[in-house]
Amino acid sequence: MAQNDWRKSVVYQIYPKSFNDTTGNGEGDLQGIIEKMDYLQYLGVDYIWLTPVYESPMNDNGYDISDYYKINEAFGTIEDLETLVFEAHKRELKVMLDIVINHTSTEHEWFKEAYKNKNSPYRDYYFFRRSANECPPTNWESKFGGNAWKYDASTDEYYLHLFDVTQADLNWDNPEVRHALYDVINYWIDFGVDGFRFDVINLISKGEFKDSEKIGKEFYTDGPRVHEYLHEMNRHTFGDKDMMTVGEMSSTTIGDCIKYSNEHRQELSSVFNFHHLKVDYINGEKWTNAKLDFHKLKQILMEWQLGIYNGKGWNAIFWCNHDQPRVVSRFGDDSTEESRQQSAKMLATVLHMLQGTPYIYQGEEIGMTDPHFTDINQYRDVESLNAYHNMKNAGYDEQEILKILSQKSRDNARTPVQWTSGTQAGFTSGESWIDIPNNFDKINVEAAMQDEQSILQTYRRLIQLRHEYDIITYGSVEPLYMNHEALFVYKRHLDDETWLIIANFSNEPVDLPADIILTGEVVIQNGHIENGAIGAYSAIVVAQ
Repeated sequence: MAQNDWRKSVVYQIYPKSFNDTTGNGEGDLQGIIEKMDYLQYLGVDYIWLTPVYESPMNDNGYDISDYYKINEAFGTIEDLETLVFEAHKRELKVMLDIVINHTSTEHEWFKEAYKNKNSPYRDYYFFRRSANECPPTNWESKFGGNAWKYDASTDEYYLHLFDVTQADLNWDNPEVRHALYDVINYWIDFGVDGFRFDVINLISKGEFKDSEKIGKEFYTDGPRVHEYLHEMNRHTFGDKDMMTVGEMSSTTIGDCIKYSNEHRQELSSVFNFHHLKVDYINGEKWTNAKLDFHKLKQILMEWQLGIYNGKGWNAIFWCNHDQPRVVSRFGDDSTEESRQQSAKMLATVLHMLQGTPYIYQGEEIGMTDPHFTDINQYRDVESLNAYHNMKNAGYDEQEILKILSQKSRDNARTPVQWTSGTQAGFTSGESWIDIPNNFDKINVEAAMQDEQSILQTYRRLIQLRHEYDIITYGSVEPLYMNHEALFVYKRHLDDETWLIIANFSNEPVDLPADIILTGEVVIQNGHIENGAIGAYSAIVVAQ
């Protein structure tokens, strides 16, 4: 197999605002990323993915773009980004940009023109609709809470926003919109970037505008013309370039994701799905305080592994990102230093031995935890603040709301990278835009680099193994002992090679099933196996 196959790659996600601040204003910047480029090379990743750095009012931390061609001054200049790409390439690192083309900010020139003049050609760049009565055109709900239509009194029409009220959905049925967006993508290809992550890309094709029993999802998720549009985008932009693309897929299906990522269909290289990160929701509701459903986690991960593989598609595999809580707090155990170390290594091993492209979110590689905020004033995320007010209005107890936010808020992932045990965790010389967890004196990159047994060294080894062994990239997956209460067990097969992966999700030793035979070479392990039992939060990979 080709050594330069992008499928052997590992991607590191950077949330620039919280990565590294070089100006002392308390927010990360592009120069801060450049400053840490040697660290990223040391980690061994292949791609760095930057969440949006374009001009934006930052109502949704950059996912509300007001100009696709300009860099947000808070992050730096276009020259800084040029330097960043140059410095990355010098170290054989590739750069992926995040592009949001389902919606724009209401500050975007297109929307401003559309809003002020009903007869503007830009009016058809968005979804403006009349309503026959006092209610919005449909009962669809915004993913950030409330109705998905905003009333414009000056024209007696509503516009659609599936997310924040300042994020107006683009009308992909208008070919002018599509081609304007292809121009954007081609501009950044010419700029020299190596790939793209497309935000909520499976929502771009809207179906009928009708009232819904499911808050509208069935009319726009994996919509009627989405595959046609993605194929067209591929043909007009990156399709004939050596680029990796990944689509963020909201509430999607395996069948659609196979279509999105099967190379013969010429749409995208790979897909993100989030089904495995809803296993601590109650009845599909995010804003609930619930424990991990371990059986469901295994079932969903394996359904997607087998489904995508058999359909010749390609999956992104990940535990964390800028929208998800820290995995060691969520599915692991951060109650003690030992359990944090052990469970973080175990979770890393389980994920990185699966098939697909692994994504590491900044700080995950040192086992950063949720901040465990106790005051609503510590939160910054628009979705979390909306949820707080909605729960408050629904009569929830304040402490219960804070418990739920502490478990589910996107701000859990957005606290700054903990670089050192010094002031502000070495992130800034000023005051951070959001509070830094109190544990930075123990959990930081500097300490992890000096400890040969650190979580960081486990991540480095896992990345190295993926580069070295084809079985991790190309091997088939065989789930085992799916009903076991504590163990996650599976095998990987390629030609005459077999690897066995065993992980204990429990906080105590667990007896191995009697028919498991641990003969062969240990590829990687954390914890130990004694007297037929695997230690708490331990994982082992054996080449049989």
